[in-house]
Amino acid sequence: MLNVTSAALLQLKALMLEHPDDPIVRVSLADLDDERLAIRITLEDAIRPDDQVQDIEGLTVVVAAASAPRIDGVTLDYVEPGGFRFIHPEPRDEFKLDLFDLN
Repeated sequence: MLNVTSAALLQLKALMLEHPDDPIVRVSLADLDDERLAIRITLEDAIRPDDQVQDIEGLTVVVAAASAPRIDGVTLDYVEPGGFRFIHPEPRDEFKLDLFDLN
């Protein structure tokens, strides 16, 4: 599930007022290379059959089913100056490496 801060929510709702024919917020992912990922926000007019749909305070946010696991836990924020940004969660404990001294 994608998390959206109140600042991002306000900005997205303002954009929706400017583009009333596109009431769906789509978050999409694309691999740029082995180390970089592009995340896009677009406004669209329809939900696709494979979309994962979230209603966040009256705002419809969709993520393609194939991308949903990769966006799970990410937070969408908005800051001035700078605009939208994506905040990735801390790695889960199962992925952390614990080092200890055996001596």
